[in-house]
Amino acid sequence: MREVKVNRVYRHFKGDYYIVRGICRHSETKEEMVIYQALYGDGELWVRPLKMWTEKVNKHKYPNVRQKYRFELKEIDSVNIG
Repeated sequence: MREVKVNRVYRHFKGDYYIVRGICRHSETKEEMVIYQALYGDGELWVRPLKMWTEKVNKHKYPNVRQKYRFELKEIDSVNIG
């Protein structure tokens, strides 16, 4: 399974950006989950199973998507204004 980095920015295959806030476990199933925050709108928090976060895009359902994975890490360069 691909590593998910906390406090890093990811792009969803549909185009929006999110920052991963943490990895946690479901209290009943113990399944690993990703806690992430939208970098648009009101910055809503979301949670998604880690397995789903790291899966490949369904190319049959979304044939025109270029991104390989549902969420992909995006390196953002710092801009030092000073």
